[in-house]
Amino acid sequence: MKHLLAAAAVLVASPAFAAPIGMSDTEQAAPAVPPILSARERAETENRILSERLETVIPAIMRAEGIDLWLLVAREYFEEPVVATMLDAENMHARRRTILIFHDPGEGKPVERLTVSRYGLGGLFKPAWDPAKQPDQWKAVADIIAARNPGKIAVNISDLHQFADGMTVSQYDKFTAALPEALRARIVSGEGLAIRWLETRTPSEMALYPTIERTAHAVIAEAFSRKVITPGVTTAEQVQWWYRDRLLQLGLDAWFHPSIAIQRKGAEGMLEGNEVIRPGDLLWTDFGITYLRLNTDTQHLAYVLKPGESEAPAGLRQGLANSNKVQDALLRQFVVGRSGNEALARARAEAKAAGLDPSIYSHPIGFHGHGAGPSIGFWDNQNADPRGDAAIHANTAWSIELTSYAVVPEWGGQRVDFRAEENAFFDGKTVRFIDGRQTSLTLIPSDP
Repeated sequence: MKHLLAAAAVLVASPAFAAPIGMSDTEQAAPAVPPILSARERAETENRILSERLETVIPAIMRAEGIDLWLLVAREYFEEPVVATMLDAENMHARRRTILIFHDPGEGKPVERLTVSRYGLGGLFKPAWDPAKQPDQWKAVADIIAARNPGKIAVNISDLHQFADGMTVSQYDKFTAALPEALRARIVSGEGLAIRWLETRTPSEMALYPTIERTAHAVIAEAFSRKVITPGVTTAEQVQWWYRDRLLQLGLDAWFHPSIAIQRKGAEGMLEGNEVIRPGDLLWTDFGITYLRLNTDTQHLAYVLKPGESEAPAGLRQGLANSNKVQDALLRQFVVGRSGNEALARARAEAKAAGLDPSIYSHPIGFHGHGAGPSIGFWDNQNADPRGDAAIHANTAWSIELTSYAVVPEWGGQRVDFRAEENAFFDGKTVRFIDGRQTSLTLIPSDP
C-alpha cells in the first residue's frame, strides 16, 4: 500500500495535476471545469495506473479467491468487460483473438502475466506464443496450462453477473477441446475475480477521481444556469443536447444520454422532451461522463425562480434535505462483509423510522457507470435481490443513488420526487463523497 500511495503522489505532482482536488464532503457551487488532459497525457496516466493495478490488484484477488490460473479471451471488437480494462491506451481493441493468462505459482512468487496472441500488449503481458512454431493457438494455450498444472482454472462464466460472463460458448468449446481431459475438471467460474478486479479502486485512481467528479459537477452547473437555460424559451430536450455538445468541446464522453425533466405545480409526473422550462419549475438532471477510464453518475435538482423570488419554496428545500437524510442513513450501513441487500434493508428501515418516504437504488461505479459489485436496491425493487447478495468490500467506489418523496405545501400538497445521486468512496471504515454532494437547490434566475 505504501508504494501505491507514493505512486499516487508522483502522479498528482506531475504538471497536469499541479493542483490536485482532494475528496470533499462539501460540493462547490458553480465550480470551474478543471484543465482537461491531452490525449498523450491521458494515455500515459491510464497506462501507469493499469501497470500498478496489474502488479498489485491481480495477486491480491487471485490469492483471496484461491485461483491458480485465470484465462481471459476476447476477440477484435468483441472485448469482454474485463479484458477491455486491461488493454493499454494504445491498444484500443483486442486483435484477432487475444488470450490473457494470469498464473500464480505460489510461495509468494510474482504472478505471471502472459498473452497468447499475435500482438503484444504494451509490455504489460509477456508474449507466450510463436505461431511459426505452433500454428494452433488453442494448443499453445493448453500446453502453457498443462506445463503449470494449476489446481483451479478460472474462466469468466456467470449467469448472474454480466461483467463475469465474457467467455463465449464458441471459445469455451475450443478451449476445452484443446485442454487435456484431466485438467477440464479443474475449470471453475472466474466470477469472483472479475468482480473484484473491476470494483477495486487503487490510491492512484482515487487521486484522480475528485478531479473527474469536479469536471462533471462543473458541466452540470453550466447546464443549470442562464448560460444554457432561458426560462420560457429553452426546452428540456435542448439542455440534453447542450450537454452532448459541451462534452464534444471538452473532448470527453458521456456514457449515457443525459436526462433533463421538469416537475411543476399542478402537473403530474416528470415533463420531458419539448416541454419549455418555466419559472417555478423544479428541474432534475441525470448526467455522467467517462474520463481516464473512470465514470461519474450524478443527479442534481434546480429551481427556476419566479420574478421577485430569491429562494425556492420551503417545501422544495425540505424535500432535498429529506433526500440528504436518506443518503446519511445509507452511508451508515457500509460495513465490510455486509451484503448489499442487508445495507438496503437497514437504510430503508432507518429512513422510514424517521418519517421519510425513501426509494434506494445505489450501485458501484468505476470502470463502468453501473459497475461491478453488489447492488443496493433497484428503483423497481426495494426488496432483496440476488444481485445484492454479494458482500461490500473495502476500496470500492459507489454511486449513492436514491430518492425520497415529500408533500410540498406550496404546491397544494403535491407529492414531489426529490432524486439525488452522488459518488462516494468506501475505504473499509468510512464512506466519503468524492467531490461533495448537493445540499441546496441550484437557483436559476428568471431575469438575465
